[in-house]
Amino acid sequence: MCGIIGYVGNKHNSVDILLDGLKSLEYRGYDSAGIAFVRDNKLKIVKKEGKVKNLEEKIKELDINNATMGIGHTRWATHGMPNDINSHPHVVENIIIVHNGIIENYELLKRELLNKGYNFTSETDTEIACAIINDIYKDKKNKIETLITASDKFIGSYALAVIFKDELDAIYAMRKDSPLIIALGEQENFIASDVTAILKYTNKYILLEKNEYAKVTKEKVIIYNENNKEIKKNINIATWSVEEASKSGYDHFMLKEIYEQPKVISNIISNYIKTNYKDIINNMINFSKYDNIHIVGCGSAMYAGIIGRYLMEKFSDMKIMTEIASEYRYRNIKFDNNTLVIIISQSGETADSLAALKLAKENNIDTLAIVNVVGSSIAREAKYIMYMNAGPEIAVATTKAFSAQVAILSLITLNLYITQNNEQNDNINKIISEIKNITHYLEKVLANKNKYADIAKTIYNHEHVFFIGRGIDYALCLEGSLKLKEISYIHSEAYAAGELKHGTISLIEPNIPVIAIMTDKNLADKTLSNIKETSARGANIILITTEELDIISDFYSHKIVLPTTNNFISPLICIIPLQLIAYETARMKNLDIDKPRNLAKSVTVE
Repeated sequence: MCGIIGYVGNKHNSVDILLDGLKSLEYRGYDSAGIAFVRDNKLKIVKKEGKVKNLEEKIKELDINNATMGIGHTRWATHGMPNDINSHPHVVENIIIVHNGIIENYELLKRELLNKGYNFTSETDTEIACAIINDIYKDKKNKIETLITASDKFIGSYALAVIFKDELDAIYAMRKDSPLIIALGEQENFIASDVTAILKYTNKYILLEKNEYAKVTKEKVIIYNENNKEIKKNINIATWSVEEASKSGYDHFMLKEIYEQPKVISNIISNYIKTNYKDIINNMINFSKYDNIHIVGCGSAMYAGIIGRYLMEKFSDMKIMTEIASEYRYRNIKFDNNTLVIIISQSGETADSLAALKLAKENNIDTLAIVNVVGSSIAREAKYIMYMNAGPEIAVATTKAFSAQVAILSLITLNLYITQNNEQNDNINKIISEIKNITHYLEKVLANKNKYADIAKTIYNHEHVFFIGRGIDYALCLEGSLKLKEISYIHSEAYAAGELKHGTISLIEPNIPVIAIMTDKNLADKTLSNIKETSARGANIILITTEELDIISDFYSHKIVLPTTNNFISPLICIIPLQLIAYETARMKNLDIDKPRNLAKSVTVE
């Protein structure tokens, strides 16, 4: 969840590189930032609570000319309050480190160190890790051996960048579970939590694997395994461009990413359906050998999975289960050999989802990863991979990655449907034709931005908002509600509409906004009855429906009418108004839309 950046070289001022990298990593979520840099063979540490700009202002007071090396960090607090003291980097005698992750046994290690006479100034597990490395180095003297020994003592997940005061022209790195890359330049090299931090300078990078260690100087990078043996690593080429990771004229990354959805979804569809229905069978794994599918994820990925479950249950004879990753791994799951576990994660580093994947593997169950980041931990661990190829998603609140996940799950469902219906019939041809035309539908819905802004005006001053729907519309309510609370901080709840009378309707007050989704014609009559129950109690109804189900009435204050399409693409069309209503609401409240408080883009701790 924290962000790490490091630089060694003479081509650029290291402080400029570190600050630039930290700004690129802000989307990961953080509450403080700091750097350690070397100038004239002397080390300087600067850290500050709050935004990177606060750190930048503090650095302006210093002489940073000719700074040749350094490490930087954006911290998302896990141990200790967000403040200057708890910010990284941490220093203990001869060692300086920055850390992404959690050292779970830090209290035990702290007692061991206190008995040796160490004193600590912060509340963090990172300072303890720093002291452990320092204590081991006093005896070992060999730096890689020191890091390997420290790794044996640490329980938890971590990626660490380490500076030894007796070698101020090298950065050392170690990794277990939390992501870390080594990026390669000419007479300069970098370390970073992810590719976005270094795209401005190079597109070449090495993925540091679990229990691997690195020594990084301006001339070379040496990777070691857990036996302290040098190993060769493949050099990867980043496919994302600097332009893709920039706002490109949009006010916010979130808005840009919402408008990128037609292209992202179209690319996914064309990747799996090039000419006709046979492509979707040939370009995917053989799902017919499974009887059960478990779909596992966190947050929006879980809600995408619920949409996938509704679709698969409707169009196949598979037994489908969806589960939150943090709960899945602690349940007594009854696996059998005919089960496929689908793990969904934008970053491919989500800690609970990775743990759920490993649980399935331990039980010899096949796994399929739906991820965006090539070479991420979940991608490397899974038996099968379906990449979203959505490009970088910088806004913390996911939009295009969510839609990419839904699009892939829809195509998996179509695969199951085609197989189940002996491949070919007229209905399948009609479905595929409509799927290929999705860009037209999406752009039509995106064009109604002013309507979404008008709806936001009726919401942004309220403390509470409710979302209601049935079936797949309920799954969309879950995601729409999450988007609204993530970036606007309005308390928002999503309910299956049929549950209203079982307690929730007591919360309906005059003028309270209720966003009602009614796109499933088989459930429309029941949903409409529930909507009118809230209207009768004075709720401000915002109705989202389709051309086929459009009604003229006085029970709603606003109505969004979507194109009538098939079930495979209707969720992808319906989610856009919910995303833009959330965006416009947060914009009217003048909030930090791309970096909402307390949230991180990549949740790499449990």
